[in-house]
Amino acid sequence: MFVQTKKYRGLICWLGFGLIFSVIFTHLGHNPVQAASPQLVAQSSQTASSGVQVNLLQAIVLGFVQGATEFIPISSTAHLKAVPVLFGWGDPGVSFTAVIQLGSVAAVLSYFWSDLSQITRGMIKAVRTSDYDSQDFWLAVGIAVGTIPIVILGLLLKIFEPAFYENTLRSMPSIAIVSIVMALVLALAESVGTQKRNFKDLTVKDGILVGLAQAMAIIPGVSRSGSTMTAGLFSNLDRATAARFSFLLGIPAILLSGLVELRELLSPVEGESFALLPLIGGLISSAIFSYLAIAWLLEFLKRRSTWVFVWYRLGFGVFILAAVALGWING
Repeated sequence: MFVQTKKYRGLICWLGFGLIFSVIFTHLGHNPVQAASPQLVAQSSQTASSGVQVNLLQAIVLGFVQGATEFIPISSTAHLKAVPVLFGWGDPGVSFTAVIQLGSVAAVLSYFWSDLSQITRGMIKAVRTSDYDSQDFWLAVGIAVGTIPIVILGLLLKIFEPAFYENTLRSMPSIAIVSIVMALVLALAESVGTQKRNFKDLTVKDGILVGLAQAMAIIPGVSRSGSTMTAGLFSNLDRATAARFSFLLGIPAILLSGLVELRELLSPVEGESFALLPLIGGLISSAIFSYLAIAWLLEFLKRRSTWVFVWYRLGFGVFILAAVALGWING
């Protein structure tokens, strides 16, 4: 009932934000800067591929971070790497962070179920009647074609260059620099885009262009929603349409990534333990906060620009670079 009352969505989201971080500070008993002690810096240097075991509280917090940042153009991957490292928990690893993205998939499927149903029915009807001028048909094709680049690039990195991804692309300095660069690109898109096109104007060409931009999100710090929304703005889509199409286009990519990593996480090597309860807690937390983030962002972009995210990403990148330079976190 409460999620249907739009004017309270943003309030609920930020109340959740305050509650979660109040619990964190109470649990830690000190602030993030203190958490970055030399001992905890050493802990954070564990390999990202295996990650560290997280408890239920940490999983819920990481689920919040995933949900709050997956659909807002500030990079969930970057925050899921940076936040636990800053709090001294260590890197939970690629597998855990990819799996809790399934909570975001559940949220976006729930929020856009009517849109997805309409597109699916329209595509089936178009095929049956050979009505290939149907917008639903070409929108479905655009989403499918737009998913191909990130799948191909993701497979290539996973098969041929996993060490490069883990040790270079997921490093804190790399995340910071990429965040700053993408903030500047988003600022340019916000400045030059005419924002005259809406959801009814979407074509398969938009699917291709935005899909290519989505492939850049393989690089931590780029932000899947950020790169796709930026491409949409460059294509003169209005902000809400760029965000809405970004969410729809991201469903197959996030789902495939989460399922692949779930399979690996559920098949640990001999001697490794697997904690099911934290994973479930992270998934539920991710789903709840993802839904709230989607609702809040769509309402926000109807009235305001993306400049707040530009400034946030610049500040985030500068802070991470400073933290690495000062030795607060391991680069």
